[in-house]
Amino acid sequence: MWERHEIEAFLVLAEELHFGRTAERLGVTTGRVSQVIGKLERRIGARLFERTSRAVRPTAIGRRLVDDLAPLVAGIEESVRRAVEAGRGVTGELRVAFLGEWTATVLLRAVNLFTERHPGCRVEVREVQLSNSRPSLDDGSVDVLLASFPFDGMAAGPALLIERRVLAVAAGHPLARAESVSLEVLADHPVVQYPAVTSTGFKRDRTPDRTPSGRPVPRGPVGNTFSEMLSLVALGQGVLPVGEHSRQYYPRPDIAYVPIEDAAPIERGLVWRESNTTERVREFVRAASDAAARG
Repeated sequence: MWERHEIEAFLVLAEELHFGRTAERLGVTTGRVSQVIGKLERRIGARLFERTSRAVRPTAIGRRLVDDLAPLVAGIEESVRRAVEAGRGVTGELRVAFLGEWTATVLLRAVNLFTERHPGCRVEVREVQLSNSRPSLDDGSVDVLLASFPFDGMAAGPALLIERRVLAVAAGHPLARAESVSLEVLADHPVVQYPAVTSTGFKRDRTPDRTPSGRPVPRGPVGNTFSEMLSLVALGQGVLPVGEHSRQYYPRPDIAYVPIEDAAPIERGLVWRESNTTERVREFVRAASDAAARG
């Protein structure tokens, strides 16, 4: 059975590939690192590192052992971190954000309930745009985001908002007076596109390449913000499937919203980085679900 300091010495050396730097990181002597590695190699019965006067690198056995051990150690450290958080209670700071005016009210209800339950944790609320929603999660400036599903590469909570889809068209568009339309009409008109930073799964859901029957959907111009995308629609440069809340929060005399009769509803909820699943995040997701259930 390997001891913790032995595993740590092995993994740090595999990362640093230098006995001196490894010793510095561990706060021990170079000779101590060499002694620990030698002991491990004798126990396994094979070399874990190739050593020359110029370089240190893992052997095939050493590399395989790194690949096996690293995720296990990371999992143990994460479990300990979560236990420490649970023991301390939910404190500190949580940064939450919303994307789209119509989601703000739902997020604020969640914030109020969370703060009531955990007064020792300060919540900071901010708004993000299509262009910086993912970067804000990736760089850690936002812990939790209320956004549309799917949001590729992120952990997600339950759906908090569900709404029908409508098709945004220019007020003078031939479809503007229709009682409803089918997704098949997307093959007959250019569809305004979301910015490149938007996830692939989201774009596939909102602005598909093909209709349900397989007809290709022509691509229209790209908008950088939702308001800009609607302006492209108003200019007659394309149509855009959106949620029905757009009627309330983006009423425009130059745009008509036509129900899409055969489209699945749009779902919105909380997303966050899997590696940032802290006790604060879990409790906020729970508060959001409870607040949504209360109405």
